[in-house]
Amino acid sequence: MSITHTPIVETETPPDVVRKARPWSRSTHVPERLRDKVLYLDKLTVSFDGFKALNALTLDVEPGELRCIIGPNGAGKTTMMDVITGKTRPDAGNAWFGSTVDLLRLRESEVARAGIGRKFQKPSVFERLTVFENLELALQADRRARAAVAARLNLDQRERIDAVLRRIHLAGEAQRLAGLLSHGQKQWLEIGMLLMQDPQLLLLDEPVAGMTDEETERTAELFRSLQGAHSLVVVEHDMKFIEALTADDPGKKVTVLHEGSVLAEGSLAAVQANEKVVEVYLGR
Repeated sequence: MSITHTPIVETETPPDVVRKARPWSRSTHVPERLRDKVLYLDKLTVSFDGFKALNALTLDVEPGELRCIIGPNGAGKTTMMDVITGKTRPDAGNAWFGSTVDLLRLRESEVARAGIGRKFQKPSVFERLTVFENLELALQADRRARAAVAARLNLDQRERIDAVLRRIHLAGEAQRLAGLLSHGQKQWLEIGMLLMQDPQLLLLDEPVAGMTDEETERTAELFRSLQGAHSLVVVEHDMKFIEALTADDPGKKVTVLHEGSVLAEGSLAAVQANEKVVEVYLGR
């Protein structure tokens, strides 16, 4: 299937700006029927100079779920992640992590400590350090381990790093400088750095952009291995990658965003057959 994208300019949150929450009537608790969700977004609205980046967006994610998010540029995918992680404050709506954590009351650093890890499209690793040292630094970001790491890694911590190295396909590259890794390997390393902090929810923004076909396939294997132990929200344009992520479960849910709200949601086959999705995103 040939993929075409509607020519809409992606509107991202202005850099280094956290919008002040405007006063509105907000829920003080998660509805009973949604208390088992790991993430619950309720009627989120964000406007930039009159443009609605999010328009009453409502979405929920199950514990251990791997959710794929697709949609044209400008659909609100980046802004959604910005709201979840505390970078952007919405004009209206609610965002809950589990049944008790009100994300709209937290700063970015507090959201990360609460158990949400975010990976941006461009990998960000310490290129002059080894792969092992990058993971060791990420372990230091975990306050539970920081004091011990500052002194000396114990056996449990070394085993934890070794386990992550194996999972991200870099066990044989532990002593290699991160700057010498391929683009795909750097992406895996950054994912490994997130895993060192043991997040409950991972937000992954176009994680296979620029990867080779082999790296893309191995990344799909990695993400499928993480589901269950972690919840994953994957924003991606590569439909072959989406197919690989859903290959183990044809009923796995895919959400399509358009103009700041949910256009369609269901299995990959269902959204691919949806006439509105074909019109605004997939093309004929």
